[in-house]
Amino acid sequence: MVAYDEELAERIREVVQHESGLTERRMFGGLAFLVNGNLAVSASGHGGLLVRVNPADTAGLLRRAGTAPFEMRGRPMDGWLRIDPSGLGTRRRLAAWVVRGVRYARTLPARPGR
Repeated sequence: MVAYDEELAERIREVVQHESGLTERRMFGGLAFLVNGNLAVSASGHGGLLVRVNPADTAGLLRRAGTAPFEMRGRPMDGWLRIDPSGLGTRRRLAAWVVRGVRYARTLPARPGR
């Protein structure tokens, strides 16, 4: 595993800079952006972006080019996607994923102290 992509982290910051309740934390070998204590997106230590989405949307979103399931201990996790760096080349593409993650994180109960 490599360190997360600092440039990608800065690009994410540009998208989320005006979001309320936003914090950053090193998690999963990357730099996570949390909304009210819930992970929304992360500059992954494996490259690309980790995005939290509505679990009901996982299968449909996995049909998009450059997406893959996030796996934990070899098991795919519904509601978590990996986005290949090739799908994040423009601000618009990155922002679409980041906004999706932030919107979903806002639907979750706040996690104080995170």
